[in-house]
Amino acid sequence: MHKIVIVGGGAGGLELATRLGKAYRRDKNINVTLVDKNRTHIWKPKLHEIASGSMDFGDHEVDYMAHAHWNHFTFRIGELKGLERANKTIDLSPYLDIDNSPVTPIQKISYDTLVICIGSLSNDFGTTGVKEFALKLENQTDAKLFHSKMVNACIRAHHQSDRIEQSQLHVVIIGAGATGVELAAELHRTTREVVAFGLDGIDAEKDLKISLIEAADRILPALNPRLSEATEQLLSKLGVEVLTKSKVMEVMPKGIRLSDGQVIESELVVWAAGVKAPDYLNNIGGLETNKLNQIVVHRSLQTTLDPDIFALGDCAACPCTDEEGGRGGIVPPRAQAAHQQANHMFSQIKRRFANKPLKPYYYRDFGSLVSLGKFSTVGNMMGGLIGKNLMIEGYFAKLMYLSLYKLHELSVHGAIKTALYTLARLLSKQVNPTVKLH
Repeated sequence: MHKIVIVGGGAGGLELATRLGKAYRRDKNINVTLVDKNRTHIWKPKLHEIASGSMDFGDHEVDYMAHAHWNHFTFRIGELKGLERANKTIDLSPYLDIDNSPVTPIQKISYDTLVICIGSLSNDFGTTGVKEFALKLENQTDAKLFHSKMVNACIRAHHQSDRIEQSQLHVVIIGAGATGVELAAELHRTTREVVAFGLDGIDAEKDLKISLIEAADRILPALNPRLSEATEQLLSKLGVEVLTKSKVMEVMPKGIRLSDGQVIESELVVWAAGVKAPDYLNNIGGLETNKLNQIVVHRSLQTTLDPDIFALGDCAACPCTDEEGGRGGIVPPRAQAAHQQANHMFSQIKRRFANKPLKPYYYRDFGSLVSLGKFSTVGNMMGGLIGKNLMIEGYFAKLMYLSLYKLHELSVHGAIKTALYTLARLLSKQVNPTVKLH
């Protein structure tokens, strides 16, 4: 039996496991196993919606156990803790209950083909106080924690007898990339909707405040400067304070300190800057990694030191080239790249079984889109296809943004289930609050 083990059930890993499970469901000589430290999957670009309360995560979660059963692969819960290349095994840490009692033991899983697609974490660059005092949006647990703290802060302010302090309902978001900007725009709407549900002790326009902090000279540096400027103007019009060229030197229990000495007091601080792979991937199993802990791979997605181990997605440092040999650097950490690499990896595994040479992966840049909630959507599309950036805004950009998630759902669920899930959510919106309150 050939054992394919996929570590990481994010966008790339879940899509790959689903396709392989369906393709080889009748082949008793091929076993597909997906490993993840969580029980459910949420598409990572949706985390800001969970955090702001604009999306009920229960309507969008994919249960790994049920999905594996329906799609003919095996699911094992646990976090990767070790790799023994000589024995072709991986070790998983015990999965812990809420009281830290072990649910599963230490697991050792053998493989013939190993695919690592664990994703990425935010990079605090060693900034003082980030680990202790800042919230992050790295997974659904982080997003739910922030949402709970935000709603509790509003309820607390409503019931207190003292006046609301200027910093009390102030949210500071550090990092004005897509995640930070999307969270700021969604929070502007959802915090006001939370207050509208009977919290009349809060003056929404006076007491609610959001600040977006960016070290670069403009927000959304991955987009065209004109779109960055238009987005900043919209955020400022909404009342979001935007500070560029502002480096955070320290995160404190109730605020932050900038490099120029300015202190910004805040009840909630969110760190959404920088990207790196998890620390435990650094030289795991003796594999080559870079300074961001990403596993270095060839264009075939094979690791440089072991042809039976592949890596894809945010945790992989894959050369970024097109079919003409242009571009340079490594493939950017985007959901579209993980989706492309999962499709390529599916073909690579089929070629391995057919004893055919593997093909190189070429990154195709379809552009970037940033949602500003109900207010707008901006982005540049098809840059890698027509040789120039096509800037789009408004309703058409919003439709394109929504289509990205539908493409992911189609890859995971198929057309019928995706249509049924979409209909169920539309019906649910008619009877539930417009913002999640718990």
